[in-house]
Amino acid sequence: MIQRSAHLALAPEVKKALARRAPVVALESTLISHGMPYPQNLETARALEQIVRDHGAVPATIGILDGVIQIGLSAPQLERFARADGIEKVSRRDFPYVVGMKKSGATTVAGTLLAAQLAGIRIMVTGGIGGVHRNAEKTLDVSADLTELGQTDVAVICAGVKSILDIAKTLEYLETLGVPVLGYRTDRFPAFYTRDSGCPVDFRVETPAQAAAVIRAKWELCLHGSLVIANPIPEADQMDPRVIDHAIGEALEEADREGINGKRTTPFLLERIVARTNGKSLTTNIALVKNNAALGAQIAVAYAASEPSTRRQPAKNSRAKTRGARR
Repeated sequence: MIQRSAHLALAPEVKKALARRAPVVALESTLISHGMPYPQNLETARALEQIVRDHGAVPATIGILDGVIQIGLSAPQLERFARADGIEKVSRRDFPYVVGMKKSGATTVAGTLLAAQLAGIRIMVTGGIGGVHRNAEKTLDVSADLTELGQTDVAVICAGVKSILDIAKTLEYLETLGVPVLGYRTDRFPAFYTRDSGCPVDFRVETPAQAAAVIRAKWELCLHGSLVIANPIPEADQMDPRVIDHAIGEALEEADREGINGKRTTPFLLERIVARTNGKSLTTNIALVKNNAALGAQIAVAYAASEPSTRRQPAKNSRAKTRGARR
C-alpha cells in the first residue's frame, strides 16, 4: 500500500479509515467530468458520497489534480471536477503523462481501480463498466477496463456494462480473464438502463455478506483480479428497452458518420442518448449509480467485518444500515 508517495494524496478521513481497516468505497471521477452535465454531475457526486456514509462506509472519490492522485476529494475539489474544462480522461495508459506533466484528470473505471489498489481500497462503485464495443472484430475497440479488471484486486459494483457495448462479447472476455460475475439477487446480467440483458451471470448472491465472502475467498486463494457484482437497476427506474435500444442505434450511427472513436466514443454516445431520450437516460443513470452506491457500501462493511481484527471498528460518523441495498 503506497501512502507516502509524492504522487498520491489521501484525504484525512480516508487515511484514518484505511489505517483502522474500516470500510472504504472508491468512486470514479469520470462520471463527474465526462459522464454528466453540470449541475447534475456535482449533485450526483455529493449524493453518492452521502449514500456511502449513510450505509456505514467512508467514500473516496478518486481523481488527479495538478499531477497528484487524490484519494478522496474535498468539496472544492469536487466542484472543480464538475465545472472545469480540460480535465483529461485517465485510464492506466494515461497516468504517466497526466501525473508527470502535472495535469488534472478524471479517472475511468480502470483508472479508479488502479488508484484504489495503490491506496489499499478493496471495493469500488460505478454506474457501468466498459467492455467490448460493437463491431470490435473490425475496430479492435475494447475498453481498458477489462484488462484492469483482470489484474487489479478491487471488486466492482455496477449495473452491468453500458448498453452501447456488445454485452455478450464483454462477458466472454471477462470469462477469459478469470473475472467472476456475480448477480446480486438476479440470475441475469443487467444492461445498465434495463434489468436484463438476456445474458446469464456466472453466480448469484443474495446478501452483501455473501458477496463479501466470495470476494475474500478469491483473494485468499491468491486468484488476483477483480470481481464484478452486477446490481440491476430498481424496476421502477429502468427504461423501456425499445426506447433505449432505438436511441442507442441512432447514436451509434451518428458516431460512425462523424468518425468518433477511442476514448471519445463513450462520452459522445452518452450525450447523444441523453438528447434522444429527452433526459430520461440521465435520470436513469443517476438512479442506478445511487443504487450501486448503497450496495457497494454494504458490501464494504461486510468485507471489513469479516476480518476478526476489525469487527469492532465501524467507520466514524456513519450510520450503518445492513438490511439490504435500496431497491
